[in-house]
Amino acid sequence: MKRIIAAAAISLMGAAQVSAEEIEIRRNGNTPSVVGNAENFTGHAVVSPLLPPNETTRANLGQVDFAPGARTAWHTHPAGQLLIVTTGKGWVQEEGKARQDINSGDVVWIPARVRHWHGATSTSPMSHLAMTYMVDGKNVNWLEPVSDAQYQ
Repeated sequence: MKRIIAAAAISLMGAAQVSAEEIEIRRNGNTPSVVGNAENFTGHAVVSPLLPPNETTRANLGQVDFAPGARTAWHTHPAGQLLIVTTGKGWVQEEGKARQDINSGDVVWIPARVRHWHGATSTSPMSHLAMTYMVDGKNVNWLEPVSDAQYQ
């Protein structure tokens, strides 16, 4: 009898957690990709928005494809950023620290307000998924470009 009551309670709790929202599928190719803004990227980078933030996630998700030599400008995120490298080889650097290699399958967490950049190596393209978290409607603070000397 106790098992039946426990199972019923678990079932009811599960039902109570279901929200009024529905499953949302964003079909591949339905959101146009854009070439990265020259103020925020050096070299050829293509940004593909995948999922906008909402009240539940408070994060957005995008794919960024970097050609060899392409990289972001220096920037920070008010609530951090998660990168998942999907193909290729790249670099990520926190200001004041050594540049680090990142490769397909690597997951990178960048804490809030850490000044950094990321992009492809000089000889290999790199793609990553980027999830950025929102604070007061903002997910990134773009700064100055990464110079060629800083990149190398």
